[in-house]
Order: sequence, then C-alpha cells, then structure tokens
Amino acid sequence: MDFALVLFWFFAIVLVASSLLVVLVRNPVHAALFLVLAFFTAAALWMLLYAEFLAITLVLVYVGAVMVLFLFVVMMLDINLDLLREGFWKHLPMAGLVGAMMVAEMAGLLWRTTRGAPIAAAPPAASYSNTKELGRVLYTDYVFPFEIAAVILLVAIVAAIAITLRTRKETKYQNPASQLAVKASDRLKIVKDAR
Repeated sequence: MDFALVLFWFFAIVLVASSLLVVLVRNPVHAALFLVLAFFTAAALWMLLYAEFLAITLVLVYVGAVMVLFLFVVMMLDINLDLLREGFWKHLPMAGLVGAMMVAEMAGLLWRTTRGAPIAAAPPAASYSNTKELGRVLYTDYVFPFEIAAVILLVAIVAAIAITLRTRKETKYQNPASQLAVKASDRLKIVKDAR
C-alpha cells in the first residue's frame, strides 16, 4: 500500500470525525476547536493533491483569522447553551435528509469523474507553480465572476457597517429627509447689534 494513500485515508477519517464532532459536541468552544482540526486536515488533503497555495490560504485565513475571531467571541460572550439546543431534535430529520442528499451528490460526482479508477495525483513538473496557474485562470477565464463577487462582498461589508452604525446612539446619523425639509428660517436667526 502506498504511503500517500495511507496518509489520505488517515486525514480523511480525521476530517469526517472532526466534522461530525463540530455538530454533535455540546460545548461551543470545543466545537470551534474541532472545526480548526477539520480545517487543518482539509489543508493536509490539499497538500497531498499538490495544491499548496489553497492549503496555506485555508490555514492562514480560516484558522488564523476567522476561527481566532470566532473563539474570541464565543469565549467572551455568555452563551445560553440550553437556548441553543432548544430546536435541535426538531430539525434533525430534515438535516439528515439534506446531509444524505449532499453525500449522494458528492459520491455521484466522484464516481462520474473517476469512473471507478483510483484517485491519485501525479506530481507536477519542477517548474510548475500552482499559484501562478491559479492566478492565470482566475484573472483570465473567470475575471468577470471574480469582479462581480468582489463587488457583492464590498456592498455586503458596507451594508453591514451601515446597519451597525445606524442604531447606535453615540454615532452621528444623518436623516436625508429631515435635511431636505429644512428652511432657512429654522436654521438662521438674525440678531441686531445692540450698540
């Protein structure tokens, strides 16, 4: 048996187990730590497929930034765990059905792609750079979807900031309707010099 295949099955089993524990564990801090383990094992699988850029990006962005922020928020807030678990069993049949459909879709795609052949990634040439190839494909073949996604994310960020700042009392909020309805007599008072 090939050592890369052994590593693949080890990381795959750890990834599936940690993904299940993210959903099933009771403590949200432990769930976040299992999600970090799932990200690391997914990055290891990408390294086995010679996708080093994606693996490093997954570790840096999700583990290094998003999960640290999530752990910080979870540990700082006093979360009522009983309130979180309130509707869990009610939604379990639908969640199981959706999960089974996703597994069937992934298995069908995997079978259609490989036609039953074993999955093995051939090592790339020494001069091959997957970062350069990813940039070439992203900025030539998929440049318009990439720009549209960037604009949508920018609008979402601006909208989230605007919604957050609008409800705070300590921030200055301008109402355009009241600004347009202002008359000069409401704002200007002429005072005669008493000299």
